[in-house]
Parts: sequence; structure tokens; C-alpha cells
Amino acid sequence: MTLFRTVLLTSSLALALFCGAAQAQPAAQGGKPMMTLQMPATPDPARVTLDPKTTALMVLDYVEDICNSQPSCKSQMLPAMTPFMERVRKAGLVVAYGTREQNMTHWLKEVAPAPNDIKIVNTAQDRFYNTDLDKVLKAKGIKTLIMVGWKISGSVTYTSVGAMARDYTVVIPVDTTSAGSGYETTIGFYNVLNSGNANLANEPLKPKAVTLTRTDMITFQ
Repeated sequence: MTLFRTVLLTSSLALALFCGAAQAQPAAQGGKPMMTLQMPATPDPARVTLDPKTTALMVLDYVEDICNSQPSCKSQMLPAMTPFMERVRKAGLVVAYGTREQNMTHWLKEVAPAPNDIKIVNTAQDRFYNTDLDKVLKAKGIKTLIMVGWKISGSVTYTSVGAMARDYTVVIPVDTTSAGSGYETTIGFYNVLNSGNANLANEPLKPKAVTLTRTDMITFQ
């Protein structure tokens, strides 16, 4: 049985991204009508087993300025990331951080960089754009990226696309990222699965694609 999720949108551009039934709703605030459409439900998270020697954790925008204004960052994402970061450190993964220059010294203390971690100052949402990130990761033999941070419909999407274009396989734990609303989060998960080497069925570790998982479903071996 095919599962669908109903999403309310105000943008005709967003409507064009998805196939399905749509009908006009009463005018939303601002005068534009709301649209109701059906899209495939986000698939269940998949269990994955990763090699610590060829896997890196990419942390995006877990910083005070952003998380103080986004309730889900500290109430949902951080409680999942804190124990997961401990497991990542224990397993010896390469860890990379990316944010804008003004935020680089304002990481949340629970998941802050260690002295030898990679730090990328970005000017675009894609942390690979106009940076040395790809060169540094490949020099360390990295083939798979676990991507976490704010937000799934922004920097996580764009950086995952940049990663897949450079032949990385991407793993995104759904409990470590979010967006400003439920529909934005849902659209973000749909977009990452439909990008690169599309993986709408969420096949575990499909090469050069995104797999959605959860922190308690990741094993390092």
C-alpha cells in the first residue's frame, strides 16, 4: 500500500515539485490561497553499519545564534546529538564542522569541536562550495558522510547534494536535523532522498545517495 502525507503549501513552485492531487483552500494570511497536496510519506529510518575509518561526521550550524531561535534545535536535535557525539568520538571518526565565520566560536558546548577537528568557514549553504572540504576529506580516505545540523531544508540539503556530486555516500539521522515547521521538514527529507542518485525507497547505504536513519540505528564496525 502506498502511503501519502498531506502538506499545506502557499508556493506554486513547491507545488510543481511534487506529483499528486491538489485543491485550493481558503486564502491564507497575505492573500495567497493554501494548497493541499499529497506526497509520498517519509520512509522509515534504515539501520546502517558504518566503517569508522572511511566515515566522517559533518556538523552544520549547531551554534547558539541559530539554536536559540529554533526550539527544535535544543529540544529535539541536541538531546539526540549529545550521546551520538560521544559514540562518534569513541569510535574515532573524523569530525568536520561548517558554519559562517561569525558563528565559528559559538558552537553549542555539548557538540563543540575538538582541537584537531576540521573546521570549514562557509559563504554558501553547500559547505563544499569554494572550500577545501572535499580535498581534506579525500586525503583522509573518507567515503561516507554522516550529516547533521540545521536545517534539513537548507544547509543539510545543499551540502548533501554537494557531497553526492563528489561521489560520497550520505547518511542523515532524522533525529539530528529539523526545520522551522513540519511541512518544511517533510519537504527537506523528500528533497534529499530525491537528489543525486535518488533513493526514495531509502535503500540502506545506496552509493552516492542519501540514506535516512536515526542515531540509535547506526552501528560502527
